[in-house]
Amino acid sequence: MIRTATLQDIDALVTIENQCFESDRLNRRNFRYLLTKGHAVTQVVEEDEIIGGYVLVLFHRGTSTARLYSIAVDKTCRQSGIGRSLVQAAETAALMRDTITMRLEVRDDNTPSIRLFESMDYRQFGRYLKYYADEADAVRLEKRLVNNSPANLVTVPYYRQTLDFTCGPASLMMAMKALDHQLELSRQLELRLWRESTTIYMTSGHGGCGPYGMALAAYRRGFPVSVYVKDDETLFIDSVRSEEKKEVIRLVEADFLQEINHCNVAVQYHCLTTGEIIDALDNGAIPVVLISSYRIYKEKFPHWVVVTGHDDRFIYFHDPYVDEDRGKTKLDCLNMPIPQQEFERMARYGKSGQRAALIIYPKV
Repeated sequence: MIRTATLQDIDALVTIENQCFESDRLNRRNFRYLLTKGHAVTQVVEEDEIIGGYVLVLFHRGTSTARLYSIAVDKTCRQSGIGRSLVQAAETAALMRDTITMRLEVRDDNTPSIRLFESMDYRQFGRYLKYYADEADAVRLEKRLVNNSPANLVTVPYYRQTLDFTCGPASLMMAMKALDHQLELSRQLELRLWRESTTIYMTSGHGGCGPYGMALAAYRRGFPVSVYVKDDETLFIDSVRSEEKKEVIRLVEADFLQEINHCNVAVQYHCLTTGEIIDALDNGAIPVVLISSYRIYKEKFPHWVVVTGHDDRFIYFHDPYVDEDRGKTKLDCLNMPIPQQEFERMARYGKSGQRAALIIYPKV
């Protein structure tokens, strides 16, 4: 019988964990957190009141991707199909949460596990070098859990932002790299783009980047670009209280717009629709979109992502921010599937529902 784990199962879970893994083990505190507070589902297989294995799946707010975080089977119960049954139970739990993709990583020397997942239609799509505590590599696997048409994905190289305030430059770098494979992605370029694009104050520390500065940064590097904003009101003006800071934001934005008026950069005063995003992708361009991070991270700050694909239900994007505090890895931030209606709601920021996006086109 497979059932949802409870706090009474922790002793058995820890015993199986210690039996199956020599490093990177979950401890009692980890299990307690995941069973009570974590955005996760843990299921166990039980026979005659003895737990023979478990599977743990993590979910992330605002996305339709699940991560099979851990699976373990007691040594006395192996070769009995329990592992396969646990994976199937994990997939069912994921589908019940409207999740369409399951991802995981497994040691590259764990041949039995890799064979099991591949026999269940998981495909390898990369690896992490020296991923585990003993520096073993990890194979990255994923499976699409629904049978609708496959996603139309663009090959967009991933770049993780290195600072809390550089999501804009990181997203812009990914878009430009997808269109120009000769472009070198580096932290130096990330910071240079940030310096060129900074528009707003954060509540503390450094400022963030707005669409006009980012558009000019792309234009200077030879990329045709269009800017989409809801209207001609000053962006992010409500993010600060000080009148002095508000005036700085107005002046910086006015300066960007003055420069844009002397460049071949189109500014469109209307909200970029999901249909227009899809058309841009299908015609070889890459959209970079401002979203509200609240729907994913429950924190209210503007956040840039780069759109990488679509299908009949979902928009996919790379998120440059890897929230390690919530157990996320780079794996969770690649081609994140978001229901199209949810993406429409997500792609606005602040009380006034500000909208901002860029379309980056191939060099002429």
